[in-house]
Amino acid sequence: MKREFLQTGDGSVTIHLPDWNEQYHSKHGAIAEAKHVFINAGLVHVLSKRPNTEISILEIGFGTGLNAYITFLECCKENFKCTYTGVEAYPVAKDEISKLNYPELLQGSAEKFLQLHSVPWEVTAKIDDHFQLTKRKQFFSDISEENTCHLIYFDAFGARVQPELWTESIFRSMYAALQQGGVLVTYAAKGSVRRAMQAVGFEVERLPGPPGKREMLRATKRNVS
Repeated sequence: MKREFLQTGDGSVTIHLPDWNEQYHSKHGAIAEAKHVFINAGLVHVLSKRPNTEISILEIGFGTGLNAYITFLECCKENFKCTYTGVEAYPVAKDEISKLNYPELLQGSAEKFLQLHSVPWEVTAKIDDHFQLTKRKQFFSDISEENTCHLIYFDAFGARVQPELWTESIFRSMYAALQQGGVLVTYAAKGSVRRAMQAVGFEVERLPGPPGKREMLRATKRNVS
């Protein structure tokens, strides 16, 4: 499939798939979207409710590594520890990574960004004292974690192009992977997605969306008393 590089509204670059008219991040701002959806509505929210400073994150769609990289920078800045698992069925090619300008715009280490991508698949690596990364080359339908993570970044391609990734079956796996009280955040806001989440037991909130989107969703796994 043909792949192009697109500068988004905040100056950050994303990968565009013209055959699908789809891109890895919002054309209104890749970094802005990642910070709004996954960091502010997800990471900051979960950390505010936890009594310690360790968190386990599962990312559905490792893609360009942007969400992982911003999370790593937040770990260093706020001094908490993160165990991060990124799942991706079709990894970004090595020659594409150098075209992504995230370290420059985020004023972070380019070396660490490259390290996130150079970690071998299926291997757990210590990026630094704050951040441990495991990348798995895996279809989302094959995820089988149970009660392992506090937060899920659900960053799959949109339901318009891959509706099979936004079904009750997939969200049932996500629900099982989360610990009680765990949270899933996604840029999506379609009614069918919200209903699929609710059908498997999630409590779902509509939140203001990132630039260019009216709403996003945050789903919480109910605590069992």
